[in-house]
Amino acid sequence: MARIASIETGHYRIPLSVTLSDSTHGEITAFELITLRVRDADGAEGTGYSYTVGRNGGAIADILRREMPSLVEGREAEDTEAICQHVWWALHYGGRGGPTVLALSALDIALWDLKARRARLPLFRLLGGFDHRVPCYAGGIDLDLSVEALLRQTDDNLRKGFRAIKMKVGRPDLASDVARVRAMREHLGEGFPLMADANMKWTVEEAVRAARALLPFDLVWLEEPIIPDDVAGHTRILTAGGVPIAAGENLRTLWEFKNYIASGAVSYPEPDVTNCGGVTVFMKIARLAEAFNLPVTSHGAHDITVHLLAACPNRSYLEAHGFGLDRYIAHPLMLDDGMALAPSRPGHGVEFDWQGLARLAV
Repeated sequence: MARIASIETGHYRIPLSVTLSDSTHGEITAFELITLRVRDADGAEGTGYSYTVGRNGGAIADILRREMPSLVEGREAEDTEAICQHVWWALHYGGRGGPTVLALSALDIALWDLKARRARLPLFRLLGGFDHRVPCYAGGIDLDLSVEALLRQTDDNLRKGFRAIKMKVGRPDLASDVARVRAMREHLGEGFPLMADANMKWTVEEAVRAARALLPFDLVWLEEPIIPDDVAGHTRILTAGGVPIAAGENLRTLWEFKNYIASGAVSYPEPDVTNCGGVTVFMKIARLAEAFNLPVTSHGAHDITVHLLAACPNRSYLEAHGFGLDRYIAHPLMLDDGMALAPSRPGHGVEFDWQGLARLAV
């Protein structure tokens, strides 16, 4: 074991080659990457990160720069659970969610990367190991694409090796959503895994109506139909709408997931390792879901999350969308006939192009 010697924060704004859109965030022209490098007294290093869809990254970076050094430097680097609890309670009063948890997530990911590197193990094996091949889908951010462009994007993802597809819904009129989902179902064929994501667009009754209208198209799930704060609303949609529900990318704690799962409000719990508290909390959520016989899926950060789902017997699909991050890492995610492959490199295996990122520093 070795103590934490130093941490280093980075904050970058990465422009997108294509403007993306969904029903809540509107047009997305860039995303923010916030990185944390943890070094121990032996000189070993682990890397973590979080991200935003364009704003508030400065708050995350500020917490990492101002608060984290005094909280973690000098502590045993391998004591991930102890550090997670210490930082959580130290920052709890000033922010038990939002940027605070995204900052904690980046720290926790870096500590697990460091721990796995010191053990000379890929992260998924350190976490217990189940299957390094994880079902994977392409998550399109494509609400404003024409149907023709949507189908072209889908064909491009199929050529890349994806064997499951997610599309956006939540346009101003339900008939347009139904027509687009129908076109995708006809294009992909019966039985091909297809998901739809509303990005919190609807009221409860609108979501029930939408779920019923989309029922004939055999969706794997309907994602985030309403705001994440309404647990009872999700339960009603799941019960009355007849379509499985995925939710969780906007939940920030283990206890929020507990409320959803215990209330029968979610079919596919969907934590994001970069905003739920990191690897430590993600794995607790996955085990909680397993205890309720629920499959766990993921949101974002697929290069890290592939390891986490590879250690879960109840894993379902890994979401793949990196906002163009592949341009700045040495080894992008590998696919084999629709399965994402957890890499065998020590740690999580994400190696950033720090010189390339330096040109995009905020």
